[in-house]
Amino acid sequence: MSLEMNCDDLKVKTMKDQPEQKLNARKARGPPFLSSPWWCLTTVTLGILCLGLLVTLIIQKMQLSQVSDLLKQQQENITHQENILEGQMLAQQQAEEASQESQKELKDIIKVLADKLDEKSMKLTEVQNLNLNLQEALKRAANFSGPCPEYWLWHGENCYLLSSSTFNWEKSKENCLSLNAHLLKINNTSDLEFIQKASAHSSFPFWMGLSHKKPSNSWSWEDGSPWMPGVFRLQGAVSKTYSAGTCAYIQRGIVYADNCILVAFSVCQKKANLLRVLST
Repeated sequence: MSLEMNCDDLKVKTMKDQPEQKLNARKARGPPFLSSPWWCLTTVTLGILCLGLLVTLIIQKMQLSQVSDLLKQQQENITHQENILEGQMLAQQQAEEASQESQKELKDIIKVLADKLDEKSMKLTEVQNLNLNLQEALKRAANFSGPCPEYWLWHGENCYLLSSSTFNWEKSKENCLSLNAHLLKINNTSDLEFIQKASAHSSFPFWMGLSHKKPSNSWSWEDGSPWMPGVFRLQGAVSKTYSAGTCAYIQRGIVYADNCILVAFSVCQKKANLLRVLST
């Protein structure tokens, strides 16, 4: 009886012990999925992926840093180019302002020159008209059998000839003497006005018969008669006495005094043949 109980007890005990042993064996081996080969592969794959992701993040960070540096460099280049462009625009603006100022000054100069040219043209036209009038007068005088020889101008009681050659005062005097005349003598304002008009076509000086030869002598004409200051005013070297003498000439209607050795044109004068006019 006891033996049977022992066997039965042993079987029960064995049956009770088997689950515990199996459980302990399972605990010893761990979870079944941990010991599976798929878990190892998954772990390695995840590790590789994490490493790749880390490397990718590092590369992207480096690339981002490089892009940031490149952007900074590009920004600096753009700023530099903007500064250069701004400087060029400023220089161009200054050049345009200087050009405008130069153009304005040039226009002012051109205007002044144009005004002067117009003034000169008017004077030239006036002189040409006077010259034409004189030529017409000379033609009429040449064709007119008047009291004066050919090419001589008639005024009042005298004939006048404006020379076409230049000499000093003494040579001019001798030239007039060879024509049976003497150098110009102005006795009144009427004679002065006539000579002024007759010589208005030329800007050159014309000797006249008034001179001052010695310091002790006063101004006098060729015939010795004194000069009357009331008829005209004498300008220039009036008080100077040159070794060759001081002589008077008329230029542009004004009477000047200067060294007799200078060369100039001259005006010869002689009496008109009024009897020939009366007889005709």
